Amino acid sequence: MLSIENMGGHYTSPGGPSPAKADQCSIFSLLRVETRSSETGFPFVSACKDSLSFPHSTLNHDPPLPLTAVGNLTSPPPSSPLPPPHHPTTAAEEPTCSTIVPMKSRPETISIADFGGVGDGRKLNTNAFKEAIFRIQHLHHAGGTTLFIPPGVWLTGPFNLTSHMTLFLSQGAVIKASQDVERWPLIDPLPSYGRGRELDGGRYMSLIHGDGIQDVIITGDNGTIDGQGDMWWNMWRQRTLPFTRPNILELMHSTDIIISNVVFRNSPFWNIHPVYCSYLVVRNVTILAPHDSPNTDGIDPDSSSNVCIEDSYIATGDDLVAIKSGWDEYGIAYGRPSSGITIRRVTGSSPFAGIAVGSETSGGVENVWIENITIFNSGFGIHIKTNVGRGGYIRNITITDVKMTEVRYGLRIAGDVGDHPDDKFNPNALPAVSGLMIKNVWGEEVQQPGLIKGIKNSPFTGICLYNVKLLNAGSREVPWKCTDVSGSALVVQPGACSELTSTTGSSACSTTI
Repeated sequence: MLSIENMGGHYTSPGGPSPAKADQCSIFSLLRVETRSSETGFPFVSACKDSLSFPHSTLNHDPPLPLTAVGNLTSPPPSSPLPPPHHPTTAAEEPTCSTIVPMKSRPETISIADFGGVGDGRKLNTNAFKEAIFRIQHLHHAGGTTLFIPPGVWLTGPFNLTSHMTLFLSQGAVIKASQDVERWPLIDPLPSYGRGRELDGGRYMSLIHGDGIQDVIITGDNGTIDGQGDMWWNMWRQRTLPFTRPNILELMHSTDIIISNVVFRNSPFWNIHPVYCSYLVVRNVTILAPHDSPNTDGIDPDSSSNVCIEDSYIATGDDLVAIKSGWDEYGIAYGRPSSGITIRRVTGSSPFAGIAVGSETSGGVENVWIENITIFNSGFGIHIKTNVGRGGYIRNITITDVKMTEVRYGLRIAGDVGDHPDDKFNPNALPAVSGLMIKNVWGEEVQQPGLIKGIKNSPFTGICLYNVKLLNAGSREVPWKCTDVSGSALVVQPGACSELTSTTGSSACSTTI
């Protein structure tokens, strides 16, 4: 039996699917609850582990995603016989950064149904969410409270979280966003952006929002948060948006956050956006949106520190993970970098990048560790991007053990990417890019292995490529393209550009070999 008694609640559900529900047990359920690390304190067991249904309608992807993703987030599609990871480990040995925010139980559990919530997909439950969270906020129950969302479709407008709470979505629970634009409040632009990311002025509040909160857990038994983004995407395509679209989840100025074992689907804009946050874990999540959905980034840590992203599957219409830190003169003035970020064991597909840094990096990005990434059917494997006027820096980034197949560009590091908020940016604010270590990367059916395009008056320095093999499907070897860059390239196929030396000693790769 699956129980939330460890959280202080009394709800139980069967440990295996009934015949009527067996067809709901898709690949995405299997991705997160097949195993759970002991340090989380949640001994979840997959209710679907003995059934494998693969409905194409669930995938928002054509062709369907590879079955090899089940139980092993780092497996490539079966048609791509790539080498094993450089340093393979067993599941018991897999490193984790998730202990930076320990999972905890709550002594009290309340249900959204206790506050008049109805999960019929028709009744609007915004007030029920607000009243339940108001109770948590003002009763100050020692140890916090779990807000339990039972099975059902819980239609709602945006609402704010509070500190010391767990939002728990049971299996079969769907928090579904209202498509009535009038129910979406406007909030101020982020100070590090100066305006809405898409349009001047304010922006629509995220479906689930939090500002200045701490000790918050969003988790469950693979319940779903559905942004119903198609209405917003159509407004974007038709150029009828009055303000910048909302995210599904945005947390600001917050700390000690865990987001795990939840499915995010069809976000109007970015999916998970922690901004000005610290000590945040995103683990065992699935994020889905159609490949043609505009700007549906998966996870965008923004001017945030001590962030852990692990063991997740993302298939969206934009970058799977993109590290940001503010936009041009506003980000420079705000001056809060993104730092201390770990990303590992992420698998996915996107028409844009698997892993990205930028292009909004005006507050700086540093001390990032990325490993064990699997990318397929994507525009870019790795994309590090900035622009004149950004200022800031990108430094001390390590990317290792990446597998990719069917991508246009294996690696792109470019200083001419991204737009500007207005004409007030300083063209002399040049970003500094240095100390990028990219190693143990394998790719097949890669159309262009790499492009590294620095900035004339601010060349990219200290770039190390080591053991990087990005193979084209055809017989013709496609060369790298590089300008305004210096560093080293060792064991690179096809051969790297001449701007990257192949010497050791004081080379950029000297600490690797």
